[in-house]
Amino acid sequence: MSGDSSTAAPCWRPGDERPDTDSMIRVDQAGEYGAIRIYCGQLAVLGARHPAARTIARMEAQERRHLERFDEMMVARGVRPSLLQPFWHVAGYALGAATALIGPNAAMACTAAVETEIDRHYSAQRRTLGAEEPELGAAIASFQAEEIEHREAAIAAGAERALAYPILAGLIRMGCRAAIRLSKRI
Repeated sequence: MSGDSSTAAPCWRPGDERPDTDSMIRVDQAGEYGAIRIYCGQLAVLGARHPAARTIARMEAQERRHLERFDEMMVARGVRPSLLQPFWHVAGYALGAATALIGPNAAMACTAAVETEIDRHYSAQRRTLGAEEPELGAAIASFQAEEIEHREAAIAAGAERALAYPILAGLIRMGCRAAIRLSKRI
């Protein structure tokens, strides 16, 4: 067995409750939707001609592909979306716009913070799934790799140079953790 804990055996044993794949798909779909809204807010403030716009637009396109895949899974499995979707519509856009208003480094700090939490979230889901649900596990693994690329691109583009980066990133990460907890259930 390799040292990659993300592909380890599931955390459940025979007789235990199985992984709640419905809530996994619901929260992942909501997260991808929120990420798109963050990028839309950033692009609305920075504009299409800003040097960071191409990077942001590329990340947004990848998030749209992720969202489409989770939307397909929701329909195929009869999973309801998060009832908080209207809130994420506004909150995601507001977060993207607010960080872009602070400056391009703050917009990148937002991306780095969000993607750090999404990486942690996807790793936990992959550990929980283990070898179960190969379709869902493969989608999560593929999307996780792209989320890590987004984080690295944001850091390379100046995320850590944002004003009060540790505080800004910490607040955004805390908000992401709260959003994940809420979207699983509501």
